[in-house]
Amino acid sequence: MPTVLLFDIDGTLVLTGGAGSRAMARAFEDLVAVPDAFRGIPMPGRTDSLILSDAAAAHGIDPILLNRFPAVYLDHLRTELERPGPNKGVMPGVRPLLDALVDRSDVFLALLTGNYASAARVKLEYFDLWKYFRCGAFGEEASDRNGLLPKALETIRACGGPAVPAHDVVVIGDTPLDVACAAASGARSIAVATGGYSVDALRGAGADVVFADLSDTSAVLAAIARAAW
Repeated sequence: MPTVLLFDIDGTLVLTGGAGSRAMARAFEDLVAVPDAFRGIPMPGRTDSLILSDAAAAHGIDPILLNRFPAVYLDHLRTELERPGPNKGVMPGVRPLLDALVDRSDVFLALLTGNYASAARVKLEYFDLWKYFRCGAFGEEASDRNGLLPKALETIRACGGPAVPAHDVVVIGDTPLDVACAAASGARSIAVATGGYSVDALRGAGADVVFADLSDTSAVLAAIARAAW
C-alpha cells in the first residue's frame, strides 16, 4: 500500500518573504479599516480561518463583515508575491526531493496546509511547485489543524488516490502544530527546521524525524521509508 506524504507549505516547501502576512493585513484593512490587524496573533502552523477568527475577535469585528476576506486577500497575495525581498524562495532540497518522489508508485504526494486552497495554489504556482500535488486539505476545511488530516484522506480517495489508514501517512512540516496534527490521527511526522522552529524544538514536540533542511535527498527518502514500516 502506498504511503501518503502530506506536505505543509509555508516554512516547509517555500518562504514567501512575508507576502502572506502583508496580504492578510491589507485585506483586513480594506474591509473593516483596521490597520495591522494581525499584530500579536500567532500564525505559524495555524489555519487561515482560525487566524482570521482570532483577528476579528481581537478587534471586535462582526465576522459577517469579513465574508469577502479570502477573495480580497488573494488579490493582495498575488501582488505581494511579486515584491522582491529576503527570506523568499523554495526551501533547500525541496525541488530535488519532489522530483525524486513524484513518479514513484509507493508514495502519494498531497498537501496539508493552513492556507486557503486558493492561496496555496497561488503560492505554489508562483514557485512552480503546484504541479507536484494532485490534491490536499486546506485552511477553510477545519479551523483546528488537527482536523485536516482526516479531510486530506477523504480528498485523496475522492481524487483517485489510495485509500489508506492514518498510520500509512507521513506529515512533513516545520512547526510543532504539524507534529501534533500527525500525532492526533496516528500518523508519522518528519519535521524540518526551515521555518521558525529549531531542530531541538521540533524534537521536543515529538517529531519522529527532524532535519535541519531537506537538502540531503537520500537521507529524507530513507526517513520516509523508515516511517512507512
